[in-house]
Amino acid sequence: MKEIAFTVERDETSGWFVAHWDAPRGRGGITTQGRSLRELEDNVRESVACHFEGGKQPGQIRLRFVNDAVLAQV
Repeated sequence: MKEIAFTVERDETSGWFVAHWDAPRGRGGITTQGRSLRELEDNVRESVACHFEGGKQPGQIRLRFVNDAVLAQV
């Protein structure tokens, strides 16, 4: 597998970032979270390393953000 893509959403209640990836053919997946984007990135890398043991990790990890930024007009 060359690349996997996580869907990232911000939890409105806690403010934490939550990332999830579903494995093909219903073979599990990965869900992790972080208080900041930096922490989320670290947790995603660690989770991918644990999930893909034995050197079979994807070459790229993509983060796709669901929540769009909203700018307030005053």
